[in-house]
Amino acid sequence: MSKVSIAAVAILATVLSACSATSESRATGQALDDTAITARVKTGIAKSQGFSEAATINVDTYRGVVMLAGFVDSKQQIDTAVAAASAVPGVDKVVNNLRLKSAP
Repeated sequence: MSKVSIAAVAILATVLSACSATSESRATGQALDDTAITARVKTGIAKSQGFSEAATINVDTYRGVVMLAGFVDSKQQIDTAVAAASAVPGVDKVVNNLRLKSAP
């Protein structure tokens, strides 16, 4: 093999490994899937009956695990948000970090 061929193989291997997942990172496809899941969860929460606080809930997804954080008015809203997130295809687990707002 020539030096040019060896260099080309090394560059190709580096580029391909940059697109693959490791134990601490996601592949490009998984990151796109997580973004789509996040959007579907936010939409599901916003469409839930009796739920007007969708904008105050932060939704993050990593490898199919959805994390909900923020403040809501009632326990029912927490349950509704968790149920809406759990119903989205591709969600493996929901981590609930939602808290009730303090009374004024």
